[in-house]
Amino acid sequence: MTTVATTEDTRPVRKRPLSISRIILHAFLIITALVWLAPVAWAVFTSLRPYADTAKNGYVSFPNSLSLANYRHAWSQADIPLHFWNSMLITIPAIVLILFFASMVAYVVSRFSFWFNVPLLIFFMAANLLPPQVIITPVYQMYLRIPLPTWISESGLAYDSFVGLIMINVAFQTGFCTFVLSNYMKTLPKSLTEAARVDGASVTRQFFGIIMPLCRPAFAALAVLEFTWIYNDFFWAVVLMSSGDKRPITSSLTSLSGQYFTDNNLIAAASVLVALPTILVFALLQKQFIGGLTLGSTKE
Repeated sequence: MTTVATTEDTRPVRKRPLSISRIILHAFLIITALVWLAPVAWAVFTSLRPYADTAKNGYVSFPNSLSLANYRHAWSQADIPLHFWNSMLITIPAIVLILFFASMVAYVVSRFSFWFNVPLLIFFMAANLLPPQVIITPVYQMYLRIPLPTWISESGLAYDSFVGLIMINVAFQTGFCTFVLSNYMKTLPKSLTEAARVDGASVTRQFFGIIMPLCRPAFAALAVLEFTWIYNDFFWAVVLMSSGDKRPITSSLTSLSGQYFTDNNLIAAASVLVALPTILVFALLQKQFIGGLTLGSTKE
């Protein structure tokens, strides 16, 4: 048996022969990857060039020198550390609330046979089908009329506060997470909760003790997606936030644009700095992200 196992292990693996379809597929994927990476590479290249160099020779030219001066200026002029902290104050609580609320709704929709399950799921998904620009005016007016304690909002309103941006992101992103989590929870064996119910576990105990731990891969995937979307949000940060020192990091880039002059090299450097956290998060959690999206896609 040892000899046979050794022979089988050392047997060379046959490679699939190259076909025209596979060559076309790989060529298409390589070209697509290059098209997606080209703007990023161009932004990095531009950020390393002095503005005087591009003003003299144009952006499509060989640089005379490369340096990190634009990154140093962007770090100080755009006040990157402050606005990055503002983004974290908005993004992290929003993600926690979104996943918590979405998991509770998904649990009801997937584990209980109520007549309103499908309408409830459609209701939560409706927020993702409506463009935010359509409701900009009523949301803006509503935020000017929602009072908040002064220890939460200095203005005493939902407008121009971190809580206001957290609420709008929770409202718009909960539907998508509910849809994903409900489909994922439907793949979990119902025998787990049935056995817990026989043992006397309440619905709350079943949810927190059984369902929530099993949904960690889906939570990881959604957390990466939501971090990217909320961190990169620019629209609501400009509409619902007026104080410059409270704005998240994406909207802080507008401070680098002057009325009569804009240093695009400086903005490129600031954009690269702003994009680094999302790239880092995806690089660290890419296994959980891919695994969470594929788990639950098929039911054995």
